[in-house]
Amino acid sequence: MSQAELPEDIRDAIGRVHYRQQSDFSVESGYVQTLCAAVQNGNPLYWDGATADAVTGGPTAPLSMLSVWLRPHFWAPGRSASVKPLQLHFDLKERLGYPTAIVTGNELVFHEPVRLGDRLSAGQVLKSVSGLKQTKLGVGRFWVIEMQYRNQREELVGTDTYTCLGYRREPA
Repeated sequence: MSQAELPEDIRDAIGRVHYRQQSDFSVESGYVQTLCAAVQNGNPLYWDGATADAVTGGPTAPLSMLSVWLRPHFWAPGRSASVKPLQLHFDLKERLGYPTAIVTGNELVFHEPVRLGDRLSAGQVLKSVSGLKQTKLGVGRFWVIEMQYRNQREELVGTDTYTCLGYRREPA
């Protein structure tokens, strides 16, 4: 296989869900209010039940917390290995032989509201991998990974899409 060719296993991985995971905990008001207090977010949607009922049909979590619900605790009983967020990114970096990889873009799209009591799951979908590109940083490939977040009813609540660049610097 030449460096220009994309390995078959990576081509086959495009469009499939990888690393499906379930949240360790449910969406709850303590996390919501702690975040809102930390950033001084006084939006009554997150502090006043009557306002939340009138505007959104009940309490919801701030949109910016979408990924919070799937971040594993650093330690949990019985867990023997650490869990890496966006594992698919690190897999691609290693498989393609790139010592360095960076996120060059990120886009969040929201669908259904995340409500108190929801139990979210997420899966990583490899959307694309480019051919070899010469950039100012070096020679490499761009790849796009979409995190798909779903509630316990399998409704899509949001996507978090990362465009990444894995590259190798050329010798000076």
